[in-house]
Amino acid sequence: MTAGLLKKIDSPEDIKKLNYEALNELAAEIREYMIEVISKNGGHLAPNLGVVELTLALHKVFNCPKDKIIWDVGHQSYIHKIITGRREAFKTLRQYNGISGFPKIQESKYDAFGTGHSSTSISAALGMAIARDLKGEDNEVVAVIGDGSMTGGMAYEALNNAGDLQKKLIVVLNDNEMSIAKNVGAMSDYLYQLRTAKTYTRIKKDLEGWLKHKNYGENIINIVRRVKGSVKYLLVPGSVFEHLGFKYYGPVDGHNLEHLVEVFETAKQTTGPVIIHVITKKGKGYEPAEKSPNKFHGTGPFEIKTGKKITSPDAPVSYTEVFGKTLVQLAKEDKKIVAITAAMPDGTGLNYFADAYPDRFFDVGIAEQHAVTSAAGMAAAGLHPVVAVYSTFLQRAYDSVLHDIAMQNLPVVLGLDRAGLVGDDGYTHHGVFDFSYLRLIPQITIMAPKDENELRHMLATAVKFNGPVALRYPRGSGLGVDISELLHTLPIGKAEELKQGSDVCIWAVGSMVDEAMKAAAALEEDGVSAGVVNMRFVKPFDSELLVKTAQQYKNIVTMEEGSLKGGAGSAVLEVLNENGMLQSVKVLNLGIPDKYIPHGAKPLLMRDIGLDHESVVKRIKEFLSNGD
Repeated sequence: MTAGLLKKIDSPEDIKKLNYEALNELAAEIREYMIEVISKNGGHLAPNLGVVELTLALHKVFNCPKDKIIWDVGHQSYIHKIITGRREAFKTLRQYNGISGFPKIQESKYDAFGTGHSSTSISAALGMAIARDLKGEDNEVVAVIGDGSMTGGMAYEALNNAGDLQKKLIVVLNDNEMSIAKNVGAMSDYLYQLRTAKTYTRIKKDLEGWLKHKNYGENIINIVRRVKGSVKYLLVPGSVFEHLGFKYYGPVDGHNLEHLVEVFETAKQTTGPVIIHVITKKGKGYEPAEKSPNKFHGTGPFEIKTGKKITSPDAPVSYTEVFGKTLVQLAKEDKKIVAITAAMPDGTGLNYFADAYPDRFFDVGIAEQHAVTSAAGMAAAGLHPVVAVYSTFLQRAYDSVLHDIAMQNLPVVLGLDRAGLVGDDGYTHHGVFDFSYLRLIPQITIMAPKDENELRHMLATAVKFNGPVALRYPRGSGLGVDISELLHTLPIGKAEELKQGSDVCIWAVGSMVDEAMKAAAALEEDGVSAGVVNMRFVKPFDSELLVKTAQQYKNIVTMEEGSLKGGAGSAVLEVLNENGMLQSVKVLNLGIPDKYIPHGAKPLLMRDIGLDHESVVKRIKEFLSNGD
């Protein structure tokens, strides 16, 4: 429940009317409001707690929506949403038919650019600056990017281009030493050195103050300026940003509103590209988040008083945990196995591997393309790398998979976590395209387990296979099956016939196998005899078994939690067509339709696209009755 100043804030214009004392009071109210909502809905808490003052300062200085603010990734845009007319709607954050957890141009005129993936903001901002100048407009363009996103190569491509073009552009580098996990890499070290260069900061301040009170000729002042620059390069490691053509301001205390406003006003008056280095504390204002910012980066519901997550004690182990622990087990026997993540050791389950084999674990930062190609290099040199990455983020490394791994037929395992619909994070994070974009690549093996036990055996199969493998599995808890079975390998490209029938055969893959079994049971009650096949492999496909079941049943239904365009169902159609069977066999493909699926609870999304249990049964019965 909003109170005090916050309930009076309906637009950024209301921010501009407040003095600094009121703004600080508002910052405290916003933190309290966010904690209240996110404790119920889940969301990105720690990143937003760290940018409250920064966001208020931006909206006090800049004039949105005329001025454009682009939030990199966008997981830190909650305050922006709250003060741009979505205060009450914020209670619906990430809920079905509620507001998105990321900026979305369809949601508000204040959201200048839709985001969800990392390291894109500077590129988008530069594009907007170019458009502004070509159109003869005079608005400001601001990109807010975290130091975690600065581990992504795309940010440097944009910095390089922006420095060359010298367009008026403001980049706010929000430095909190974190992305999701602790930042890694040379840039992280460089920013740390900038943050701690107190000697330089003091000398610079003293020198500038002295110059202001002396009346020297221009030549002497230029000499002193060069000396000042020499001191800087002596005491602060190479000024990367200035070499790239940016005017650098900072570091600035990201929780001091007055200082932030001052530096933003200065940046507005500066021609050419500017980078403002702001130091913030992730999780600020909420002790559990300050102590464990990685745990509150993206969180489910929790108890406000303790910070304890609200979870079901009876929930089965997650696919992610099974993947991570099984990889540790396999690595104990195979010293060539190495593990790679792009800044998400906890999210992918590789934290278990990192603890067990730190010398064989590599966190490359938010750099999926580099992760995949470096894995290809390791494989070419005789190792067996496993890259664990969210399905939606592997899209960023597509060329690396095709060009660097598959063309050379290298034994790299791609563990695709969060495959299928992920619920509250919405369409930027749904992992529904992997079957389609990977299936067309020659020499790649694609598999998906029906449950957490089969995931174990598929991973054992993948690390022993001498070629590229993509293993995709869903977000969240498994089915609760026994996972104590001894590990064994599966025959490559062979499906598993789970149930015999006579009227229709359901070919399901991954998470949809259990749903297919439930649908078959329901159909039996209505007098329809349904067989079920667990595809296991989308590539290579078990053509032999498909032809056999097609001849037997004459009615085939495919089920996948992936895009229908080019997915597993398309593979079935291709095999039947190659065997001249489409004239005699009817096929119904069930999966993700050709549109972007919004955010919301997964059961509601599955219902809306006709993949929930009731819809599947109804659609199969209609299919059998009329062949549509």
